[in-house]
Amino acid sequence: MTVIDAHHHFWRVAAQEQPWRDDRHDAIARDYTPDDLAAELAAAGVDQTVLVQSVDEPAENDRLLRYAAEAPYVGAVVGWLPLRDPAAARAEWKRIGAGCNGVRCLVGRDPLEWLNTPDSVELFTELAAAGVSWDVVPVTAEQTSAVIRLARAVPDLRIVVDHLGRPPLDTGGWEPWASQVAQLAASPRVALKVSLGIDLLTALPAWPEQLDRYVGWVSECFGADRLMLASNWPVVLLKASYHQAWHELRSTVERSVDDLAAVLGGTAAHYYRTKGQP
Repeated sequence: MTVIDAHHHFWRVAAQEQPWRDDRHDAIARDYTPDDLAAELAAAGVDQTVLVQSVDEPAENDRLLRYAAEAPYVGAVVGWLPLRDPAAARAEWKRIGAGCNGVRCLVGRDPLEWLNTPDSVELFTELAAAGVSWDVVPVTAEQTSAVIRLARAVPDLRIVVDHLGRPPLDTGGWEPWASQVAQLAASPRVALKVSLGIDLLTALPAWPEQLDRYVGWVSECFGADRLMLASNWPVVLLKASYHQAWHELRSTVERSVDDLAAVLGGTAAHYYRTKGQP
């Protein structure tokens, strides 16, 4: 079994601006490079990773491809596309597409109505035909609703919803998150990452102790073959070490699913066509 960490980043703070990071995130305001992660992966028994963009600019794609060439454990790259501008997105994909297995842009808490315009639907239809996965980090119910509509409009698109779709762990809430997870799962090409995003990690006072209810629900809705385990390193360092986060997430998954091999690597290998996959 190839174990894959399905979501992490590298960055050098002097090389680019990170508008999503503020004074609450001083703990990760430093460089994170392939050498920093290598020992963590070895200790956790992780074989491959999926490297994901964290800055919206063409230079980020060039950095990601250099990192991937430098770190043999990087099995796939999720690059950046300016998806709000279909013409610009097509041009950037033509430039870097051969090196990327998926695409993403940062959405923050911005409205996502643009996802469902005819031009956007056409662009995502083209990405689907090319076998490209689209990662997205919805953190509001309105954003998730827009993703649900796009999944229905482009049923062949491989959509990967990052960070459990932002469950309300900080409040102990349930709805509308739970219902929207079920709606996402109703589209058979939507997958979900078992990880925590910066919005939730910033809101939580400490690493959450009770993940079982939320991971159990996504397991029930998606099944193991559409879930993937992911660290979100180094963002996760806001609340836990790599070892703690990976161990806690893996232990929670082990209590929730029967097919652990899929969640630990098989799903990511399929969605991102990682190294060694046909």
